[in-house]
Amino acid sequence: MKTIGTHNYYIYILTNKNKTVLYTGVTNNLVERLYFHKNPLPFSKAFTTRYKCYYLVYYEHYFGIDDAIKREKQIKGISRFKKEKMISEFNSQWDFLNDNI
Repeated sequence: MKTIGTHNYYIYILTNKNKTVLYTGVTNNLVERLYFHKNPLPFSKAFTTRYKCYYLVYYEHYFGIDDAIKREKQIKGISRFKKEKMISEFNSQWDFLNDNI
Protein backbone atom coordinates (compact mmCIF):
# COMPACT_ATOMS: atom_id res chain seq x y z
CA MET A 1 0.00 0.00 0.00
CA LYS A 2 1.47 3.35 -1.03
CA THR A 3 1.25 6.45 1.12
CA ILE A 4 -0.54 9.30 -0.63
CA GLY A 5 0.53 12.91 -0.17
CA THR A 6 3.71 14.87 -0.07
CA HIS A 7 5.27 14.05 3.26
CA ASN A 8 8.96 14.05 4.03
CA TYR A 9 10.74 11.01 5.40
CA TYR A 10 14.44 10.41 5.74
CA ILE A 11 16.64 7.37 6.00
CA TYR A 12 19.84 8.34 7.74
CA ILE A 13 23.11 6.87 8.91
CA LEU A 14 24.91 8.14 11.99
CA THR A 15 28.39 7.34 13.21
CA ASN A 16 30.50 8.07 16.25
CA LYS A 17 33.42 10.52 16.41
CA ASN A 18 35.96 7.88 15.30
CA LYS A 19 33.63 6.56 12.56
CA THR A 20 33.78 3.00 13.90
CA VAL A 21 30.04 2.44 14.53
CA LEU A 22 27.12 2.88 12.12
CA TYR A 23 23.46 3.36 13.01
CA THR A 24 20.63 3.44 10.45
CA GLY A 25 17.29 5.06 11.21
CA VAL A 26 14.16 6.56 9.65
CA THR A 27 12.34 9.77 10.62
CA ASN A 28 9.93 12.38 9.34
CA ASN A 29 11.95 15.23 10.88
CA LEU A 30 15.70 14.81 10.44
CA VAL A 31 16.74 17.98 12.29
CA GLU A 32 14.64 17.13 15.34
CA ARG A 33 15.74 13.48 15.32
CA LEU A 34 19.41 14.45 15.25
CA TYR A 35 18.82 16.72 18.23
CA PHE A 36 17.29 13.88 20.24
CA HIS A 37 20.11 11.49 19.33
CA LYS A 38 22.63 14.05 20.62
CA ASN A 39 20.50 15.01 23.66
CA PRO A 40 18.92 11.76 24.89
CA LEU A 41 16.79 11.43 27.96
CA PRO A 42 18.79 10.82 31.16
CA PHE A 43 19.71 7.17 31.67
CA SER A 44 18.89 6.31 28.06
CA LYS A 45 20.04 2.84 27.02
CA ALA A 46 19.55 3.51 23.32
CA PHE A 47 22.17 2.22 20.88
CA THR A 48 23.09 5.71 19.73
CA THR A 49 23.57 6.84 23.33
CA ARG A 50 25.74 3.88 24.31
CA TYR A 51 27.95 4.18 21.23
CA LYS A 52 27.83 7.99 20.92
CA CYS A 53 26.44 7.89 17.37
CA TYR A 54 25.48 11.50 16.86
CA TYR A 55 27.13 12.38 13.56
CA LEU A 56 25.16 12.34 10.32
CA VAL A 57 27.16 10.98 7.36
CA TYR A 58 24.39 9.85 4.99
CA TYR A 59 20.71 10.44 4.27
CA GLU A 60 18.04 9.82 1.64
CA HIS A 61 14.71 11.62 1.21
CA TYR A 62 11.37 9.90 0.55
CA PHE A 63 7.80 11.16 0.22
CA GLY A 64 6.14 7.97 1.49
CA ILE A 65 6.69 6.22 4.81
CA ASP A 66 6.29 2.78 3.24
CA ASP A 67 9.14 3.44 0.82
CA ALA A 68 11.29 4.89 3.59
CA ILE A 69 10.78 1.91 5.89
CA LYS A 70 11.45 -0.52 3.05
CA ARG A 71 14.72 1.26 2.27
CA GLU A 72 15.72 1.40 5.95
CA LYS A 73 15.28 -2.38 6.23
CA GLN A 74 17.25 -2.86 3.02
CA ILE A 75 20.16 -0.77 4.32
CA LYS A 76 20.12 -2.52 7.69
CA GLY A 77 20.41 -5.84 5.84
CA ILE A 78 23.52 -5.01 3.82
CA SER A 79 27.11 -5.53 4.92
CA ARG A 80 29.24 -2.91 6.64
CA PHE A 81 31.42 -2.83 3.53
CA LYS A 82 28.45 -1.96 1.30
CA LYS A 83 27.27 0.70 3.76
CA GLU A 84 30.73 2.26 3.78
CA LYS A 85 30.79 2.28 -0.03
CA MET A 86 27.33 3.87 -0.14
CA ILE A 87 28.37 6.56 2.37
CA SER A 88 31.63 7.26 0.50
CA GLU A 89 29.77 7.74 -2.79
CA PHE A 90 27.37 10.19 -1.11
CA ASN A 91 29.88 11.90 1.21
CA SER A 92 33.41 11.07 0.08
CA GLN A 93 35.17 12.58 3.13
CA TRP A 94 32.63 11.24 5.62
CA ASP A 95 32.04 14.83 6.76
CA PHE A 96 29.63 15.28 9.63
CA LEU A 97 26.56 16.77 7.94
CA ASN A 98 24.57 17.75 11.04
CA ASP A 99 25.03 21.49 10.48
CA ASN A 100 24.27 21.25 6.74
CA ILE A 101 20.66 20.14 6.98
